[in-house]
Amino acid sequence: MNQRQLFLYAFRKSIPVLLGYIFLGAAFGILLVDAGLSWPWAPVMSLLVYAGSMQFALVPLLAAATPLPTIAAMTLMINSRHLFYGLSFVEMFREMGRKSPYMIFSLTDETYSVLCACRDDAEMALHSHDAAFMIAALHQAYWVIGSTVGALAGALLQFDTAGIDFAMTALFTVILTDQLRSGGRPARISAAIGGGLAVIFLLALGPDAFLLPTLGCTVVALAASDRFFGKEAESHA
Repeated sequence: MNQRQLFLYAFRKSIPVLLGYIFLGAAFGILLVDAGLSWPWAPVMSLLVYAGSMQFALVPLLAAATPLPTIAAMTLMINSRHLFYGLSFVEMFREMGRKSPYMIFSLTDETYSVLCACRDDAEMALHSHDAAFMIAALHQAYWVIGSTVGALAGALLQFDTAGIDFAMTALFTVILTDQLRSGGRPARISAAIGGGLAVIFLLALGPDAFLLPTLGCTVVALAASDRFFGKEAESHA
């Protein structure tokens, strides 16, 4: 697979994220300008922060001149889920050498989902490191482009921004639906485990404290279910 074929493969796999990130990034850019910040902040934040939901949360914090230690603590809490995501790619990223810091930095929810979906792909298996890097880089490029276009539009045009911040939730819903349709029984069971634990901890701890316990227990539960399904498959074989 040459560089052109590698790019085309990564682009095909990233098309769903392209369609989401362009609009999500634009929504972020519009909200940023609407909060009173100048449009160049959009591409700068998308290059250096690149944290999806945290970027949306960061807009009112910056507009209110929130102290940096408070912003750092909130960023850690909101994006702590990536610590759990990264566990399944530790060995792969370690093998990528100089590319590994960027892979860690760019592991968003959507990139994680696409990389997981590509694990059993024969083309991905042959060039997993280069393809994974290309997919991650394309995803961030989509986000930077979308946020810049949105910020410029927000600076030049005046319109009602109510409801735009729902775009991130909509993208997560689309990704979940796609996984349920294509992933079969294991995907449905995984979704049921994650969703059930989220509801339990949300009711028990409230919206401000449920995320970390949910993710921790979900990782343990999914690891146990993966071992069970692996043994089940071996017994059938």
